[in-house]
Amino acid sequence: MSVVDDLGRRAQRRLGAALRARVAGDDASERAAVIWGRTGERRFGPDDPVWRVHADASMFPGGVCALLLQSLNPSAMAGVAGHSGYRGDPWGRLQRTSHFIATTTFGTVEDSDAAVERVRAIHERVRGKDDDGVPYSASDPALLEWVHLAEAWSFLGAYQRFSATPLNDDEADLYVEQSGVVARQLGAVEVPTTVAGLAAALEEQRAGLRATPAARDAARFLLLDPPLPWTQRAGYGLIASGGVALLPWWARRELRLPVAGPVAGAAGVLGLAGTRAVRWAMAGVAEERRVAASA
Repeated sequence: MSVVDDLGRRAQRRLGAALRARVAGDDASERAAVIWGRTGERRFGPDDPVWRVHADASMFPGGVCALLLQSLNPSAMAGVAGHSGYRGDPWGRLQRTSHFIATTTFGTVEDSDAAVERVRAIHERVRGKDDDGVPYSASDPALLEWVHLAEAWSFLGAYQRFSATPLNDDEADLYVEQSGVVARQLGAVEVPTTVAGLAAALEEQRAGLRATPAARDAARFLLLDPPLPWTQRAGYGLIASGGVALLPWWARRELRLPVAGPVAGAAGVLGLAGTRAVRWAMAGVAEERRVAASA
């Protein structure tokens, strides 16, 4: 290995470790050892579409898209604004979410089920009223269905657009079915099992979706004022651009995001560049996952 190659590998590992710490926390290595190294039955395997999608770097722009899309449900946005602490501790919220997705996708059935029960208990305590004075509860099946719908639509769309190996039609349907397993465990009832069903469910939701002041404030925070030093904002901007490009046109309009026509295409190109950069960086820490899984 040449000196240049060695320096490149070191830079890759440093960037990958920094990204992982942001997304999974400073104890990411310890958590990974549990998720990947614990022995026991697993609900999904490496060949399953849900495993492939959730392990890919496209989850970064997909996550941005999901958050923006979810915010268009006034009750969901009120719950986030009132209970999640997304402004005071945005990285903590992200880390908790990423750990839940990783545990329920890649972990043992026992650990996955335990994670679901913890979240169900939290949901029981998340209650309030939205901007219209309508009561909401995080354990409401309809609200759980919306959150799942926005995530599944965003994650699959991001993978199909930004991954190197998009799913075929049958695999995409299977992803929708597999991603709904945890949603049902959490309490959702009407959960799509095909891509067509996912699209139809999203269309059915449109009549009740709108951008409240809290939703537009969250979008500004997420896209224009992220809690990052200026040196890291350019890279984040690439990922965020990809997330915006994935949104349906009507969602961008509601959130007053000036991305239409050729500009939307440019945002998609930026998102692809950002996803490729993340994929390269995360490859630098992938060895730890392989070691944990084989231990």
